[in-house]
Amino acid sequence: MEIPILYQDEHLIVVEKPIDLPVHKNDFMPNDAAYLTKLVGDITGKWIYNVHRLDSKTSGVIVLALSSEMAKELTLQFERKEVQKTYIALVQGNPGTGTFDQKVLVKKKSKFKKPAVTHYKTLETVETNISYKEKENVALSLVEVKPETGRWHQLRQHFAKNQFDIVGDTHHGDFTLNKIILADTDVRRLFLHAQKLEFVHPAEGTKMVFESKLPDEFQKVMEYYKK
Repeated sequence: MEIPILYQDEHLIVVEKPIDLPVHKNDFMPNDAAYLTKLVGDITGKWIYNVHRLDSKTSGVIVLALSSEMAKELTLQFERKEVQKTYIALVQGNPGTGTFDQKVLVKKKSKFKKPAVTHYKTLETVETNISYKEKENVALSLVEVKPETGRWHQLRQHFAKNQFDIVGDTHHGDFTLNKIILADTDVRRLFLHAQKLEFVHPAEGTKMVFESKLPDEFQKVMEYYKK
């Protein structure tokens, strides 16, 4: 599996994570399963430290530390909300511009919720010919999303709670819509991409900004329904 490297120095490495690849090993994975920190470790020959989360099904920019000291400093930046994260999502409907601030579940099969804040701005909307149940000509929108907090599946939960389900979300989303779009376009993925990451280099004190190109599947689906 190819892992594009956006930046690397002696302290940290910034890569583009593919979809369907966990960041680190968990108890539910087979022993020989691939995960990001292992693959990046194989590429660099170094021990890799994870400092923030990106869902397995989400693609895009992620920073990893190459020492425990750098990992600690980067983790503190995330905890102090000094890191700017920008995502692009393809969602059902047209959410416009605003902020979701409902509490979200902290993990799978839990009833415990914590505060979460997600800012969003609609970039483009297309009306489709998709109709089912009580819905007619369902709109799809590309949305820029900036989370203030970093809860479990925060963006997926927030958009689903507000009836703007992220396309391809098989956990919180609209399963009928997912099925129709997959049948129409033959594209299978969660339409959530970590497009941009901004933080301060923990060793040098300089501002670092990294951007990832939006995967072709996003425009492929939008273009399909513009016909």
